[in-house]
Amino acid sequence: MEDILTAVPATGLFSRRGETLPWLVSPRPLKLNRTVLRRLQSLGHILAQFQDASQRIYRRSSEGALHPWLAPMLDAGKPDWLVQVQRSPALRTAAPCIIRPDLLLGENSTLSLVEIDSVPGGVGITLWLSQLYAAAGFPVLGGADGIAQGMRRCFPQGATIAISDESADYRPEMNWLARQLGSFFCACRAEQLRNPFTDPRPIYRFWELFDCDNIPAARELCQAAAAGMCSLSPPPVAHLEEKLWLALLHMPGLLPTWQSELRGTHLQTLLSLIPHSWVPDPTPLPVQAALPYLNLHSWQQVATLGRQTRRLVLKLSGFSPLAWGSRSVIIGHDVSCEQWKLAVSTALSDFSSHPWIMQEFFDAAIINHPYYNARGDTIMMRGRVRLCPYYFRAEGHTELAGCLATIVPEDKKKIHGMSDAILVPCIAE
Repeated sequence: MEDILTAVPATGLFSRRGETLPWLVSPRPLKLNRTVLRRLQSLGHILAQFQDASQRIYRRSSEGALHPWLAPMLDAGKPDWLVQVQRSPALRTAAPCIIRPDLLLGENSTLSLVEIDSVPGGVGITLWLSQLYAAAGFPVLGGADGIAQGMRRCFPQGATIAISDESADYRPEMNWLARQLGSFFCACRAEQLRNPFTDPRPIYRFWELFDCDNIPAARELCQAAAAGMCSLSPPPVAHLEEKLWLALLHMPGLLPTWQSELRGTHLQTLLSLIPHSWVPDPTPLPVQAALPYLNLHSWQQVATLGRQTRRLVLKLSGFSPLAWGSRSVIIGHDVSCEQWKLAVSTALSDFSSHPWIMQEFFDAAIINHPYYNARGDTIMMRGRVRLCPYYFRAEGHTELAGCLATIVPEDKKKIHGMSDAILVPCIAE
């Protein structure tokens, strides 16, 4: 344990907590069996194809050529200038250079993909952990320097990593990451950016698009990217950062569209990974219709489900400070009947401005993993696992560069970074 703590950078890796780590440390990485590893190795390309297909579907909808209701749903709540930016010709095929899905590990090597993050935190922490455990002799997934190599592939001329105050908790790890990447990379506060941006290097956007009003140069930089005058990555394509796509994939009426846009095996993989998902829409259903899979006629019926039958999760789709970090997540069987009714009512009333999605709850498997307690003793935790593989898109290829495992105590239903969670890289079993 002392070796791990002494390896923490003097500036820390998260928030402003100095040399302490705001999570539990473990004597070893998480072991993954061959089935899970094979799925992780192949998933990056499939997710890249999914994002590209989503971009094409949105474009055709915005042009009135396909499903004219779809683009307005994805544009809900966004300022007109941002909608115009994401529809610009220069960004027609734009996509994030980093794809990080949130995967819950289930029984019998099953996985459930509950989110895709295009502006992911944890990049620097995953690199640091990978280097740390690789130096101790563990063959970590992606290698000791996989994350750094992925960043350099995406930004061969280097980049300015611009971190917003909204994302300030991640500033230490991103500053450390920039130093690891070499002299062609630097980090700064996004609020310090100025337009015109005279540095020829690309900007790595570590701010959420809902936060643009708080960053003086953000709007002009997004518009400059839309005009092809600067390189901004992830691109300012707000619809790609919506969780709505996970629900749109499961809409029966869109199945022919997805079949025409995706290879059959890729579509089946996504349908098997992404839990049944819905968009709470207040539009009344025809009397003969029902919500797919739920087999209920209205959202009012969903709101009155009993605790044992509402194994469902509600969360904001995007473009809100509450849409990240599990801030808006409501687990149906973990709240009272009144709280659930209010949550469904809120989601319905927000539809025209901030759409929500509802997902089927996935039971993550219970595993045992060691960690060090405050005295340095090794003890076992019974916990549930979230896997966050980091895929980098560059030069026509999407490659896995590392994978961060977050293990939380078994009584936690929300799996995310917290003080009583273990954070480790992954290795082959």
